[in-house]
Amino acid sequence: MFKAPVAVQMFTLRNESKEDFKGTLQRVSEIGFEGVEFAGYGGMDAQQLRETIDSLGLKAASSHIPLDSIENELDQVIHDQQILGSKHIVCPFLPVERRSKEEYYKLVDVLNHAGRKCQEEGISLSYHNHDFELTDLIDGRKPLEILLQETNPDWVKAEFDIYWLTKAGESPEEWLNQYRGRTPLVHLKDMTTDEEKFFAELGTGGVQLDQVLSLGEQNAVEWWIVEQDQSRKTPFESIQQSFEYLKRKDTVAT
Repeated sequence: MFKAPVAVQMFTLRNESKEDFKGTLQRVSEIGFEGVEFAGYGGMDAQQLRETIDSLGLKAASSHIPLDSIENELDQVIHDQQILGSKHIVCPFLPVERRSKEEYYKLVDVLNHAGRKCQEEGISLSYHNHDFELTDLIDGRKPLEILLQETNPDWVKAEFDIYWLTKAGESPEEWLNQYRGRTPLVHLKDMTTDEEKFFAELGTGGVQLDQVLSLGEQNAVEWWIVEQDQSRKTPFESIQQSFEYLKRKDTVAT
């Protein structure tokens, strides 16, 4: 099985981070994660955060950056990534008011512009999907297809979230095969097999995890990223269980 470093998306630990951001990062390191994907910097500037993760033996795998910051503060965003040592930024979410046909085509231009600028600075820009980009058709295509087919593949990558793909009735394996070499980051999540289709620890649900993990090498995956939006357990228990699953699958690069 292909091995790659494993990070955790800090949104999973949002409540813990509000209480003690540095302590939360320390727990992440103690579990064994090699990196983190940021969703905010815990009130620290980039230099302070870099010193913190360095002291804990963690790497900045990526940063989720709100779309308005990508549009209006890209120079600062890029500068922060360079300080953090992160080679990836991700557009994580599209506001409801920007999900019309016209707005999706406008977003293509936004992503191309930002992605080109990022590439010039040695950073990749990826788009992270949910299920809403997969449930409607625009001009005969799903919105996620528009975003990936109309953008320049050298400038705009995909961070496929395999839970949301599965929940929308899609095959993560097929999407990874279709966009081979364009998926440096993959969000690993599982989903319960009951009608609720709730977020689940890796290996406890019905998502095609083995197929996804087997495609890591040919897709040039740089980071597996564990995220669990909600959990029946504590978030720390959930991410530890998911990390142990990946260790058993021999997919954790150390």
